[in-house]
Amino acid sequence: MINFMKKHLDLLTHRVFLVPLLMIIQLGIIYIMIFEFYKYFIIFFFISIILSLLMVIHIVNSRANPGYKIAWIIPIMTFPVFGLLLYILFGGNQLSKRNKRKMQNMYLKELEYKDKHNIVLSELRYENISAYNQAKYIENYALSNTCKHTKTTYLKDGKSYYNMLLEKIKNAKKFIFLEYFIIAEGKMWNTILKLIKEKVKEGVEVRLIYDDFGSITTLPNHYDKKLEKEGIKVAVFNPFVPNLKSKFNNRDHRKIAIIDGIYSFTGGINLADEYIGEKIRFGHWKDNGIMLEGDATWNFTIMFLSMWNFIKEKDEEYEKYKYPYSKETSSDGYIIPYSDSPWNNEAVGETIYLNLINKANKYIYITTPYLVLNNEMITALSVAAKRGVDVRIITPGIPDKKLVNEVTKAYYDQLLENKIKIYEYTKGFIHEKTFIIDDEYLTVGTVNLDYRSLYLHFECGVWIYRASTIFTVKKDFTETLKECREIKLKNLGKLTWFNSLKRQILKVFAPLM
Repeated sequence: MINFMKKHLDLLTHRVFLVPLLMIIQLGIIYIMIFEFYKYFIIFFFISIILSLLMVIHIVNSRANPGYKIAWIIPIMTFPVFGLLLYILFGGNQLSKRNKRKMQNMYLKELEYKDKHNIVLSELRYENISAYNQAKYIENYALSNTCKHTKTTYLKDGKSYYNMLLEKIKNAKKFIFLEYFIIAEGKMWNTILKLIKEKVKEGVEVRLIYDDFGSITTLPNHYDKKLEKEGIKVAVFNPFVPNLKSKFNNRDHRKIAIIDGIYSFTGGINLADEYIGEKIRFGHWKDNGIMLEGDATWNFTIMFLSMWNFIKEKDEEYEKYKYPYSKETSSDGYIIPYSDSPWNNEAVGETIYLNLINKANKYIYITTPYLVLNNEMITALSVAAKRGVDVRIITPGIPDKKLVNEVTKAYYDQLLENKIKIYEYTKGFIHEKTFIIDDEYLTVGTVNLDYRSLYLHFECGVWIYRASTIFTVKKDFTETLKECREIKLKNLGKLTWFNSLKRQILKVFAPLM
């Protein structure tokens, strides 16, 4: 009985319960204040309509994606008072003066360490002008450097990623940087935590960034304070607090590990047991990652330290964390780690995907957990398929989010009609975010094909051109196809009017999911 009461008391005092409760109370107070003016209803309603129209004009003229605009215009015009209020609180993406200043400092710091006269980029120009143009875009808008002296190792599942990460952490001599959207107590994280505690005792510097909302149900309250007592430096991104003005939509969805400035990791894998098969949630969890060894790791180091300085409001020097590579370091293709920010009006992740699609001549192989597409992406994929490119997309057979999966399925008929092949992973949930193009291009990272990843989250990935890893990833894709069922237009079946209406409504509001 005591344990039962304690369990429920812990739940009631957890931020997952308290923060929404306090936000609801705030909304209730606003509701009461508004309806205090009920006797002036006509005047109040007229003013609300005028303000809603002005807000709609503002939204239409904003730089947001058209789908995102429509998803907000409908509730604003349908419910002038509360639709307008919700957009002001949660729909906009305007930064406070303080955050604008912090973002500017972050940008200037990254710009300071960008190679203004990158010899590798110049070499690429003479090898392939199309690849050069893509690399130049990434350099200019993700502030990354094109690199050659880097070895890439593809990690085809969570266990491979986990074992390789453990090995590199064990051998760390100087520093360990970890940045993840989700950290969950369990075998994976507890083993890593034990190791990094030992490394702290050996004098290795350990820093950890995690997203507060991503880990809110998987870590106890004030977990950062607990780790700091162990000598681990911790920064928590965008804390989940009961403040209606907080930018809850903007999350740090990146997954980055850096060891001694030599090795760096990214991909779809978080530090939680479902990613390594220790916890079964949605059948077999298929995921992947990539490890870089060499010059390109410096890009990830800059990304991590920029985020650290942004959260902590510090201005630390980066140079001491740069590993002195020689030109003799093994080289295999052109490598560019890149980051994407929701606060600079440049959708880097989406543009990289579109550039790859538009340059394809033979095939486009995509794995994605979510297929919530905007018009630009649908058009690009459809045009590629119509010009004879073999476009194949693998999505989950067992979803983790049923509503989002309903939206994914809502796009099937349109894609299939345009000669795009769709496969569902029958063994379970596929969480990979991978594009493979023509045996020439590859990108592996954290960017999903949905609005949140493309427009609202901090993301990262690796763009690769003409490296042997591309063939390794392609082989994994073709092997995965054997564990998928192909979706045929004739087999989709006729939906009931209710399910058809539900999917149509969900597609409209998909940008808000």
